[in-house]
Amino acid sequence: MESARTPHEPTGRTLGDALAEGTVVLDGGLSNQLGAQGCDLSDALWSARLLADAPQQIEAAHAAYARAGAQVLITASYQATFEGFGRRGIGRDRAAELMAGSVALARGAGAGTGRELWVAASVGPYGAMLADGSEYRGRYGLSVRELERFHRPRVETLAAAGPDVLALETVPDLDEAEALLEAVQDCAVPVWLSYSVAGDRTRAGQPIEEAFGIAAGNDQVVAVGVNCCDPADAERAVEVAAAVTGKPVVVYPNSGEVWDAVGRRWTGEGTFDPGRVRDWQRAGARLIGGCCRVGPSEIAELAALPRPTGPENAW
Repeated sequence: MESARTPHEPTGRTLGDALAEGTVVLDGGLSNQLGAQGCDLSDALWSARLLADAPQQIEAAHAAYARAGAQVLITASYQATFEGFGRRGIGRDRAAELMAGSVALARGAGAGTGRELWVAASVGPYGAMLADGSEYRGRYGLSVRELERFHRPRVETLAAAGPDVLALETVPDLDEAEALLEAVQDCAVPVWLSYSVAGDRTRAGQPIEEAFGIAAGNDQVVAVGVNCCDPADAERAVEVAAAVTGKPVVVYPNSGEVWDAVGRRWTGEGTFDPGRVRDWQRAGARLIGGCCRVGPSEIAELAALPRPTGPENAW
């Protein structure tokens, strides 16, 4: 993999410009597409392992979503950290190359589509590095300052690789959101802030009104919302995010199935319905896609929905 490509210089519309004009389609779950391609994701590094071992698989997964109609590709850096790579014996210089390479892989997969396509560098929560499911609980016993010190080096590395936006995603609590917004403020790259929620609270139990409120008035934040949650929790979260911040809302829930951590399998029925995005859009959503277990076929269905024109940019 050529991980030291020239950083992308944005041309044409920014993602923020596009969101101001209408709805933009995100991709779906990277891990499920990699699984469909036969990749083993049982390692603690999850999909980030493939940045070193099989980058061509990551590029192929991005390309599948680009073909499906996704306009934003999220990189494979969710679980990529200096600490996590270090436990595998990968030094900081090589780890930085792999993180930067995640942006290059998404950029390469989107090349040649003949349409606008943006790359979002994924910045997952601290708990993702622990690989024990704690990103769905938060409250790690660390201060905001300690969390900021953890996030800042990887944020700076990803930002230097030239993504169009940093995706601060699957954030479980307000403390980590505060730390992330502190870590990115000197990067000169726009961000979106997306919480994982259960009902009307963050995974750590804070009211979503408080959680979204931290982004109000922050011009670096181009969208705020939720991901990696049940589709049933999305509409209320979209309404609150729009009302509290006045910003475009990002929403990309899971399929609706439930992960059984003991049996290491998904259970239940999928409830992700691309038709529901009309309700999300009316509530303020402008950046819409899927997370775990939402694949290219669902994104293609979402992208194919007719988009009426008009002052409300209704889908």
